[in-house]
Amino acid sequence: MENSSGQISISYLQPIWAADRYRKNFPLSSIKFQQRLPGFAHEIGHHSAISTAIKDTSITTHEEMENMDIFHVDPYLEKCKDHLFYRWRRYTEQKEAIEKYEGSLEDFARGYLKFGFIREDDGIVYREWAPAAQEAQLIGDFNGWHGSNHSMVKNQFGVWTIKIPDSNGKSPIPHGSKVKFHFKHDNGVWVDRIPAWITYATVDPTIFAAPYDGVYWDPPPSERYQFQYPRPPKPEAPRIYEAHVGMSSEEPRVSSYREFADNVLPRIKKNNYNTVQLMAIMEHSYYGSFGYHVTNFFAVSSRSGTPEDLKYLIDKAHSLGLQVLMDVVHSHASNNVTDGLNGFDVGQSTQLSYFHTEERGYHKLWDSRLFNYNNWEVLRFLLSNLRWWLDEYNFDGFRFDGVTSMLYHHHGINKSFTGDYSEYFGFDTDVDAVVYLMLANTVIHSILPDATVIAEDVSGMPTLGRPVSEGGVGFDYRLAMGIPDRWIDYLKNKSDDQWSMQEITSCLINRRYSEKCIAYAESHDQAIVGDKTMAFLLMDKDMYIGMSALEPASPIVDRGIALHKMIHFITMALGGDGYLNFMGNEFGHPEWIDFPREGNGWSYDKCRRQWNLVDTDHLRYKFMNAFDRAMNALEDSFQFLSSTKQIVSYTSDEEKVIVFERGDLVFVFNFHTENTYDGFKVGCDLPGKYRVALDSDALEFGGHGRVGHDVDHFTSPEGEPGKPETNFNNRPNSFKVLSPPQTCVAYYKVDESLNGIEHEAAEVYKAEEGLDHGAQEVSQLSNMLEGVEDSDLESAEVSEEDEEAEPITADLVTRYPNPIRGR
Repeated sequence: MENSSGQISISYLQPIWAADRYRKNFPLSSIKFQQRLPGFAHEIGHHSAISTAIKDTSITTHEEMENMDIFHVDPYLEKCKDHLFYRWRRYTEQKEAIEKYEGSLEDFARGYLKFGFIREDDGIVYREWAPAAQEAQLIGDFNGWHGSNHSMVKNQFGVWTIKIPDSNGKSPIPHGSKVKFHFKHDNGVWVDRIPAWITYATVDPTIFAAPYDGVYWDPPPSERYQFQYPRPPKPEAPRIYEAHVGMSSEEPRVSSYREFADNVLPRIKKNNYNTVQLMAIMEHSYYGSFGYHVTNFFAVSSRSGTPEDLKYLIDKAHSLGLQVLMDVVHSHASNNVTDGLNGFDVGQSTQLSYFHTEERGYHKLWDSRLFNYNNWEVLRFLLSNLRWWLDEYNFDGFRFDGVTSMLYHHHGINKSFTGDYSEYFGFDTDVDAVVYLMLANTVIHSILPDATVIAEDVSGMPTLGRPVSEGGVGFDYRLAMGIPDRWIDYLKNKSDDQWSMQEITSCLINRRYSEKCIAYAESHDQAIVGDKTMAFLLMDKDMYIGMSALEPASPIVDRGIALHKMIHFITMALGGDGYLNFMGNEFGHPEWIDFPREGNGWSYDKCRRQWNLVDTDHLRYKFMNAFDRAMNALEDSFQFLSSTKQIVSYTSDEEKVIVFERGDLVFVFNFHTENTYDGFKVGCDLPGKYRVALDSDALEFGGHGRVGHDVDHFTSPEGEPGKPETNFNNRPNSFKVLSPPQTCVAYYKVDESLNGIEHEAAEVYKAEEGLDHGAQEVSQLSNMLEGVEDSDLESAEVSEEDEEAEPITADLVTRYPNPIRGR
């Protein structure tokens, strides 16, 4: 709520609902329910053209649907009940049909045990769903690419099968040999395709634009990677490091899974992230697609190594306590024919294809194919794909790409969402896709209850982040995609004095009540060619000449580093329930990302990470990196991202100040370019003594050291007891601080019962640093954390250089005054 004085008061994340302008609901009775009826329980496959209404006494009753939790969480959903009931009925009927004919949803999602190449005791069985094929053969290195002796047999559901017996106890198809599915169109033309369920595919790098080949992957036990470390516990709030393995090398080339594991994972751990999100893992023939035009859904990207190499990476991450998420692309598929899933589409009807036909099956902006989520075998393929990555590779969850495109028939193209609920629940909604996402989240959380699943959705659809059991779609988090857009708009189009504190605050807190968000200031999207990283927007060409710490910073660099820290910190602290950063942006990586392509002479120069910039001690990149480590350490200790206490007590467009509380901390942001506020009054909840927990102006973060870290800030009561309206900015207590321009400071409440320990600890840290009693040259957080042993890295293989640099690992509870908990 904004008052006339420019103050905003929010009590513990109150709901933010869109306007009630739902124009028209369509009645449940007006919609014909159709459910795909599978074949026999013991048959492999199902002809999805058969449909009927499933009538089952176990279907949720209307009364039970009336009492679904989503209606208690969001009262505005009451007007959309008919649509939500229809969606729920579609989900339960689909799930029950699968359970009836396939045993269980979890078993249905193990299609990789039935399709593709299955090693049996006496041979290899290969199955492929290709109902439009007239004849089919398996060809490859093993038979000299002649399939006349390896013809396949088709069943009534369009599934082709062949079993090749062992020869003298040896596999008929050698490990690592190339294979393809050879089949005939109904027009008599034979074509070769990579098997849809292939787990590895390679290309000859010496031949330009060479097609990919499927590879039979079945290494002997001595070459098969064995996981050694269990999955780490699911964090209360994910601090995500988004990374692309291929571009993670300092050298202008494609990096490998093992190089990433050995060289980059220790950096991620050292900066106190708890989650790694890997892009471009699913095989994609076009490197420049950033991994989003997937050709082979069960195969790892062979540019960076083998399946066993990827397992090594994930196991290494788990040894460091990092959970690993995969960027999964089920919103569309590559349009490639020779090496992609699209090659199985030979003009047949949608019931016999992975994709819709005509316009509904084609994304005109992405030049890609769109799945038919109402097809039985498509559901088997996609759900099994999710389980494959969980079971085979030990991934800890997913970030679903392009969810907005899935949710609506218009795919979000040229669509501005106003918050009107009819935009989310109406005839524009692709219920087939929504039901698939509900099934997907059910499978994921059934197999791995602690999985983290994130939706990339820009529309803000209600219920997307609520559990399926409540009637929601089932995601744990959604990306707060409006935040980076706001920052980019400010940096490109507004001078510093035009920045509105109220607009910034409103953007950061504008998220749906009870649906968690991942906040980020910039991801890979903001740095793609044609755009720039945030650091480069702030400092541009001065990054080439002005980043030496051996001389005073120019005004442009000084401002750029200050705002880089402030923007990322306020985004983390106020923008959501988790935080994401793209690889390299933590230290202000310059320029942009540009994959090798004809237009840049196939150059890798902008498709790498220049780690040397942050590793060079006399360059200012180290300051932004140190602040990134420190703010992650602060969150690790105080766990403010998982706190439901979020109160914005003051904003001022004139003063350019934002004050808020999150969890146990009080944050003061001063975006003014010139004004220093001495004795600035800050409202807070609890009385007592407050101290600096993190200061962006500290010298080790490239600041000017103007904030006193040894200062005790004692509170004063505000207003009359029992009369909140008489409080200061609606807060019962206050304390005064010094707030220099373009700085941000987090304060914590000292536990008075540990005052003696606090004083002794402070003196010890000063002695270790060789500082006098009044020194202000080291930030409070670093004082608290200096000298912490790097125990978290003991199980990892790190270089001697890595071992010498101590990570900032937050342990404020045992190392310094114990902050008051009780969130």
